[in-house]
Amino acid sequence: MSVIQERAILALDAIKSAFGTDAGADSVDLFIEHHLDELPNSYWVEHLSSGDPQPSAVLGLLVLRDSWGEDDAENFDFTLPGDVTDYVLSVHFDESGQIDGIAMES
Repeated sequence: MSVIQERAILALDAIKSAFGTDAGADSVDLFIEHHLDELPNSYWVEHLSSGDPQPSAVLGLLVLRDSWGEDDAENFDFTLPGDVTDYVLSVHFDESGQIDGIAMES
């Protein structure tokens, strides 16, 4: 497994772990709340078979949009499938390979 693949898995796990915590309030929680409010029920029915999905189910939909930075392994941007949003959850790795931040960005 490549460094990029390993870090993508770690980044997604960090996003899921941050949900519902103080660390995720201004990033992960905001991302989920925004999209549950803004996307039509038809989107959720198509992807999750429910027009009113649980936030944890939305987290399960996240896909890697891009990795970038030093050796393409410094920042990992996750979003929802289907090109329905400009927002991403961006996970940053420091020089030692540790996650040092998650942010909601556009």
